[in-house]
Amino acid sequence: MSDPHPSISEGDLIRWSEALAGIARTGLGFSQVPYERERYEEILHVAADIRARATGAGTEAAAVDEWMRIVGSGIGGYVTPKIAVGAVVGNEDGELLMIQRADSGVWLYPTGWADVGYSAAEVAIKEVFEETGITAVVERPFAIVDGLQLGFSRVPLYSIVFQCRATGGELSHHPQECLDAGWFNRDNLPSPIASGDRWLDLAFRALAGEPYDTSFEMPRPSVWLGEPES
Repeated sequence: MSDPHPSISEGDLIRWSEALAGIARTGLGFSQVPYERERYEEILHVAADIRARATGAGTEAAAVDEWMRIVGSGIGGYVTPKIAVGAVVGNEDGELLMIQRADSGVWLYPTGWADVGYSAAEVAIKEVFEETGITAVVERPFAIVDGLQLGFSRVPLYSIVFQCRATGGELSHHPQECLDAGWFNRDNLPSPIASGDRWLDLAFRALAGEPYDTSFEMPRPSVWLGEPES
């Protein structure tokens, strides 16, 4: 029997806070009715209170001010997750290309924010070249990741990751974005690796040409309505 009172994690609280804030900011972007705007702003305050309690950082007022500053109008005000694009790149020796991120010091596959004017696959090879100096081609989707649901992001974030194959270039890490970069096999992995338990095994299977299914989070039972009736 499932626990009728499961524990609530910090990640749960942050996800609920961001979901409420997104609903409220989208409503503010589409409505000019004073009564409706007041209700949406109330929702923002509730979301900010949840966020402040979950993180122990900042204040409710600061969070509300932050969200209100980025309220848009109409379609431009519809709140959606940010998009990052990553690349799991292999070479002829079956090695994996990894970077050491300058912002955190952890090792990960090349990744960066999606740029306007480029397709997701174009961003993948662009990020690989900019961060490592390696040219690559995209072979297939590798994973679609929900950062909030998996708990590695505190902002709404989807990460689209492609399996890629190196075609040339010279390894040289970006001086601002990366502390280091290199090719690695299973026996000489660097440390620490960001969430390696979630993707490393699948990455090396992909580079070895083994069949695999693109990774993604399966839909959960309705978060807001509870377990569906059987």
